[in-house]
Amino acid sequence: MKRNGGEFPVRGLLKSSDRGKVIKKGIFITIEGIDGAGKTTQAKKLADYLEDKGIFCLCTREPGGTPTGDRIREILLDKENHNLCGKAEVLLYAAARAQLVEEVVRPALERGLMVISDRYIDSSIAYQAFGQGENPDFIRKVNEEATGSLYPDLTLVLDLDPEEGLSRLKERLTRMKTDQDRIESKKIEYHHRVRQGYLFVARLQEERVKVIKAGREEEIVHQEIIRQVEDLLTKKGLAVEG
Repeated sequence: MKRNGGEFPVRGLLKSSDRGKVIKKGIFITIEGIDGAGKTTQAKKLADYLEDKGIFCLCTREPGGTPTGDRIREILLDKENHNLCGKAEVLLYAAARAQLVEEVVRPALERGLMVISDRYIDSSIAYQAFGQGENPDFIRKVNEEATGSLYPDLTLVLDLDPEEGLSRLKERLTRMKTDQDRIESKKIEYHHRVRQGYLFVARLQEERVKVIKAGREEEIVHQEIIRQVEDLLTKKGLAVEG
């Protein structure tokens, strides 16, 4: 995956012999958390697991996931745009999200696919409302207009102490020889507020949002994610076969 305006792996149809296993009604799962929590890794592992079970998956990410969204992503993450005001930030994220829902997410759900997104609306509440101090009601209204009030069936918040998350992030960026982006480079207090935003949303919407302790071994976190997803599928009468 390229960090700015680049590609993100989109998982589409499996081989033709598996086509009878398409989920009849699409399911939308989002993975959230602070930077460095391991969202992208866990999204890929979940998609691999489900596809091994014969469930068609499509993975995407925010901001971006479409050519238009990737251009907006460049603006949002460019450190040169340090004067970007809070409301403009909210609207830009919502614009990228609107395009992603229209072009990718909703069509996939209508086809009966499982859609897994690395970030979605809850990111705006955590980052722009709690982190940036923007009006949460404004953010909610803008995003409901942008997405047609499309909310996930399940949101998994990977919870991690911000210091640990940023440390892990810096190690990865050093290996990649890449600098922090505009959001990642904000002060630690901002990232603590973002974390509290996610935990607040989880308390408020505990039926949809599940908190999973990150920072443990990848496989342990993955197994906990699987349990939550399988619980969702069971409730929908779509239990995964072994």
